Amino acid sequence: MKLKVYADRMSQPSRAVIIFCKVNGIDFEEIRIDLAKRQQLTPEFKEINPLGKVPAVVDGRFKLFESHAILIYLATVFPGVADHWYPADLFKKAKIQSVLDWHHSNLRRGAAGYVLNTVLAPALGLPLNPQAAAEAEKVLTSSLSKIESFWLKGRGRFLLGGNQPSIADLSLVCEIMQLEVVDEEDRNRILGPHKKVQQWIEDTRNATIPHFDEVHKLLFKAKARLKKQLPKESETETQSSFKPTIHSKM
Repeated sequence: MKLKVYADRMSQPSRAVIIFCKVNGIDFEEIRIDLAKRQQLTPEFKEINPLGKVPAVVDGRFKLFESHAILIYLATVFPGVADHWYPADLFKKAKIQSVLDWHHSNLRRGAAGYVLNTVLAPALGLPLNPQAAAEAEKVLTSSLSKIESFWLKGRGRFLLGGNQPSIADLSLVCEIMQLEVVDEEDRNRILGPHKKVQQWIEDTRNATIPHFDEVHKLLFKAKARLKKQLPKESETETQSSFKPTIHSKM
């Protein structure tokens, strides 16, 4: 049976799983779970993931949720996945796992919290929370600095000094890409000082094109809609493709 991927492309972990499948030629059926419509809370989806979150996958009778666990499963079980994504070498594998564990309590907490409390909350029926956004920005800024000073300190272009991306690169870059929906000035203020992170994002994109751009299209459409709601920005400033937004004003 074909792998089923339950996802919403507005979800950064969902995008990472979808891109991984596409890059590695994994045959799958994408089933959209619209977070804005609370479809993740329906009884039908909770049969797949009782926690009511995306992404989740069903492979035959096997059900799995949590994006990092999914990426590890896909890289391990499906034939033809290049070794650099999740190496057979136990030492390299453990290092990748350390990045993924760090991600959840650092970068994800900062980026997701900031985006939610500055932009996305109303779309989910929640109020904006400036104080929570300020706290999340501190965590996010610290995390970006850690990525530059520690996780990207090797000679390679990718995390842990790799010359090719791992599942950790894909997961973390998709997380940072969520900043595309925030105010342009704020995004540039946060990402602007981190030139090494910007280059790493571009390198990860280049390693996964055209799928990276295709899967992020929905994010850019959402960005265009949200910008119409921001009075201090002109609609003419809306960016519609990835490359200009990475290189402009940074």
